[in-house]
Amino acid sequence: MKDPYQTLGAGYAERRRPDPRLAAIIEGALGEARTVVNVGAGAGSYEPADRSVLAVEPSPVMIAQRPPGSAPVVRAVAERLPFADQSFDVGLAVLTVHHWTDPARGLAELRRVARRQVVLTWDHAVMSRFWLIADYLPEIAEAERELPDCDVIARHLAPAQVMEVPVPHDCSDGFLAAYWDRPHAYLDPAVRASVSSLARLDPARVEQAVQRLRADLAGGGWQARHGRPGAGGTADVGYRLLTSPH
Repeated sequence: MKDPYQTLGAGYAERRRPDPRLAAIIEGALGEARTVVNVGAGAGSYEPADRSVLAVEPSPVMIAQRPPGSAPVVRAVAERLPFADQSFDVGLAVLTVHHWTDPARGLAELRRVARRQVVLTWDHAVMSRFWLIADYLPEIAEAERELPDCDVIARHLAPAQVMEVPVPHDCSDGFLAAYWDRPHAYLDPAVRASVSSLARLDPARVEQAVQRLRADLAGGGWQARHGRPGAGGTADVGYRLLTSPH
């Protein structure tokens, strides 16, 4: 099976640096857990340093970008976790469920191997209102209708609590809506290359949208609709943290 991160994953660790404010939210959700399995671990973002962590990642490109001293990693997929039942206190999955070939099976495996689950994902309805999608690339929302929404994930993890995760204006983790207050960032090909929702679209269509954004920023159209870039603060752009009860 071809590794989708052979191209998408290049330079991923450089541009997808964990944001400490989001890390604190995830850390709080882990509670008193001492053992954590991080499924779809990628380059190791948001793995707690003060607990026993085992990472699961299928992509050798991503595994190669894990920093020295990071948690040990097992090359496997979410749908077939090579662990006994209830082996861990918490199963962690950060912005990864949408990459799984069978999310329902992967979530069932997460429940099988861990006593609790902590999953960071997004609400499609809220995310579709994010200006990059609503104004420039509605194809993203159309494509994501095929992916499991947070309500679907919550049902698989029921009973689960759903918490809004506000994104800081200067978020260091370059996921899709991280640059909501820095629209010029989307003009950078390197930024777009590390966002799977953008990297998987037709490059010609993305370039067309980028040129529209560039013109709107230069002419003031973007500012007229969304205000001055760099205003600061946080925004709810759809990210949600799902946790099963303690």
